[in-house]
Amino acid sequence: MSTETAPSADRVAAPPPAGWEEARSRVYAVGLAAALPAVARALLDTDGSTLAEPLTTRTDLPAFPTSSVDGWAVRGGGPWRVVGRVLAGSTPAPLTEDGTTVEIATGAMVPEGATAVLRVEESAASTTGLISGTPRPAPEWRQPGEEAYAGEELLPVGTPVDPAVIGLAASCGHDTLRVRRAPRAALLVFGDELLTAGPPGAGRVRDALGPAVPAWLRRYGCQVRSSDVVGPVADTLPAHVAALRSALASADLVCTTGGTMNGPVDHLHPTLEALGADYVVNTVAVRPGFPMLLARVAGDDGRMRFVAGLPGNPQSAIVALVSLVAPLLAGLQGRSMPVLPQATLAEAVPGRGDHTHLALVRLDRAAGTAFPVRHVGSAMLRGLAGADGFAVIRPGTRGEPGDRVPIVPLPLLPGERPS
Repeated sequence: MSTETAPSADRVAAPPPAGWEEARSRVYAVGLAAALPAVARALLDTDGSTLAEPLTTRTDLPAFPTSSVDGWAVRGGGPWRVVGRVLAGSTPAPLTEDGTTVEIATGAMVPEGATAVLRVEESAASTTGLISGTPRPAPEWRQPGEEAYAGEELLPVGTPVDPAVIGLAASCGHDTLRVRRAPRAALLVFGDELLTAGPPGAGRVRDALGPAVPAWLRRYGCQVRSSDVVGPVADTLPAHVAALRSALASADLVCTTGGTMNGPVDHLHPTLEALGADYVVNTVAVRPGFPMLLARVAGDDGRMRFVAGLPGNPQSAIVALVSLVAPLLAGLQGRSMPVLPQATLAEAVPGRGDHTHLALVRLDRAAGTAFPVRHVGSAMLRGLAGADGFAVIRPGTRGEPGDRVPIVPLPLLPGERPS
């Protein structure tokens, strides 16, 4: 990391908070500019990663004419004399004479010279063993290249890899995929008032973010080990500097909780200054979650590392995750900027003046409606536990029943899709 310097005694006035949409765009752009390197991974190890090159077929799909039914591959008119049998996985001899047939299984290669496939349930065998019946007019086999031709691009760079993509890649003949490696993340928990076990009391509160944030980060595709979660870090500047420098040595992204303001024991800003960090976003005009930030630090290898300062209030911290961390990680993984779905408000949602309001909602996906939830104070987690995401109420507006508004969904596990 860059050489430590003493924080300046003369503080420069902080710039006005960035608009919420502007902040998302800004952090996505810096993430994409610092996209993680591509690596080759076995198919079984690619779930949740991102394609670093287009997925193309190594062969026609299907690679050969494939029977789509059990029955008889026939040549010419019937009745037909049986001359063999074809099972999936074998290469049949050609049918060279009219009036001949081979029994064929679904998925088996149709022999050269066959003019039709007769379904077994629509055929009959005579006492002399001849097969009769009327083949359907449409071919009962899949033609080579019916799904894709060799070399055809099926999925572009930046596609998230899920079980369907893995199966498609296998069907195309791939054993490995080139993907962006998963971002490595760490978490530093700040606050001497925090307890890490037992119930809160006597002026101390239970740390809810230390256990929860790593799980959210994993749902965004990060690797987070238990040893990457550190804290509570002592409320001193030297302790903060040492903890952040250590975390940045191995992580692409370090999230911190608390200390994003300028109180007497808020040491995050002086720590970033000491490490030579450059702010990408310093506060966002959003409620809850206003004092969030994202900074970047150049590593000794020239590659950028990032620090996401999450507010100490739990719901505010999650607002910071969906607002800044999610688009940053999309960029680092080479994915497209997340497109926000929309839903219709079932009830009114207040505005927050000149700030964007992210309001927790529960979704009725079948009806396309969003219902505000209760218990949504910035220090509360009860509402979050029953919510599907946040309704976006833009500055200077309020949400009225029937309004169509963007929804910031809470992240799913890699490979999950909403019902």
